[in-house]
Amino acid sequence: MSLLPGAPKVLLATAALCLTAAVLPISAAAQTSETVRIRGTLVRVDANTLIVQDRGGEVISLARPADMAVSEVYRIKLSDIKRGSFIGTAAMPQADGTQKALEVVVFPEAARGTGEGHRPWDLLPQSTMTNATVADLAAAPKSVRGGQQLRLTYKGGEKTVIVPPDVPVVTFRPGTEALLVPGAKVLVNAQEKNGTPTALRVTAGRNGFAPPM
Repeated sequence: MSLLPGAPKVLLATAALCLTAAVLPISAAAQTSETVRIRGTLVRVDANTLIVQDRGGEVISLARPADMAVSEVYRIKLSDIKRGSFIGTAAMPQADGTQKALEVVVFPEAARGTGEGHRPWDLLPQSTMTNATVADLAAAPKSVRGGQQLRLTYKGGEKTVIVPPDVPVVTFRPGTEALLVPGAKVLVNAQEKNGTPTALRVTAGRNGFAPPM
């Protein structure tokens, strides 16, 4: 069952692609026009500009195009992860070969298959991202009481991911400008266009909730 009944499939698929965009340092992005992710707090927004303080404290000014998309990320339950769900999970590799989840995104059905695979991720040093289908799930080992163990399969491989009970589990839906208020926690996908850093999409949570990915 889709978590977002009635949501436009094109908007959801586009949002999913932005959430899984490649990451390069800002300096590299200036040369290649690759998409980067900026995580931080919204300082100010108007019709033409988006100003964000990133998690390192740097204040970044971005052009705001008229077609900049907004997505809302919101919490769901650990139990909403089902066999057959297509998810993305940032995680830390463990010594036993498993991955320990830092967050889990349950993709809407319209976004199934987005970014499928396993790759490095920039949430924390050495972290990874796996976008894959939940082939099987079970209770986590006793050392992670209350969590879940997921077997994820993707083209060319599979991973075992342990999800602690306190890890944020989220999904997303098309958002509105009501989310874009000073102090909002945001994830901005940005790209340099015609020499100007430009926001492509803003993913935001309500009431101080930070996009965990």
